[in-house]
Amino acid sequence: MAATSASIELARLAAEAADAKQADDLVALDVSGPLPLTDVFLLASGRNERNVIAIADEIQDRLIAAGVKPIRREGLSEGRWVLLDFGDIVVHVFHEEDRLYYSLERLWKDCPVVPLQVSAGSQSDSDV
Repeated sequence: MAATSASIELARLAAEAADAKQADDLVALDVSGPLPLTDVFLLASGRNERNVIAIADEIQDRLIAAGVKPIRREGLSEGRWVLLDFGDIVVHVFHEEDRLYYSLERLWKDCPVVPLQVSAGSQSDSDV
């Protein structure tokens, strides 16, 4: 089973919001096969706790404005790993160090990557 087009569009909207707050290393994974509860994981990194919280807040605000309310939110007070569960998508906003430590991309390496097509700014010039 593949992620629905609606889930992919929500992930893109969330990625655009994250990009607007200078999130790094945006990756969306189609986890609909192994996880029956959600379609897409969106992973993003922030450079410090304040940046992580700002990214998470922007994602939440934009998705609420689009009519999608979070089911669950965790980690906002610490700003190290914020989880935003919107049902069809789950957003993980990590502090850079925590993202390396937990390495969700490695855990879900068999899941297909969802192309995000976020505007320039989500990748640095050295990534090109």
